[in-house]
Amino acid sequence: MSRLTRAPLDVARLLANLSDPGLGGTVVFLGSVRRGADDGPVAAIDYSAHEEMAEAELERIIGEGLSRWPAARIAVEHRLGRVPAGEASIAVIAASAHRAEAFDACRWVIEEIKRRLPVWKKETLEDGTARWRGNDGSKGPAAIA
Repeated sequence: MSRLTRAPLDVARLLANLSDPGLGGTVVFLGSVRRGADDGPVAAIDYSAHEEMAEAELERIIGEGLSRWPAARIAVEHRLGRVPAGEASIAVIAASAHRAEAFDACRWVIEEIKRRLPVWKKETLEDGTARWRGNDGSKGPAAIA
């Protein structure tokens, strides 16, 4: 299960969708917009995507994850639009019979999303300037007004 959304993430709904008494380990990863010494005074990130392309790639990533961990269940939500600093922009949840599989699946999925998902990020700083950021965390060229 995956989706792109412009609303705040609903982790409780995602957990409910994965609920199964046969699954003993559930791992939740939340990625949040951050500001800090290395990132500067980030006020928000605007996430944009070609939605059909991004949704198709997200489904491929989840499908590959389920091929690697066939007994697991995986759910992902990724926000689009403006997300203020401190709020979650992505949720990845993996559940399996055992915790090791759930941890492995969750980590693999988020790493593949960071590597492959065509979602673009424009950071807005507290002073109103903006800059693009790569999925690898690299900052784009000079700030734009």
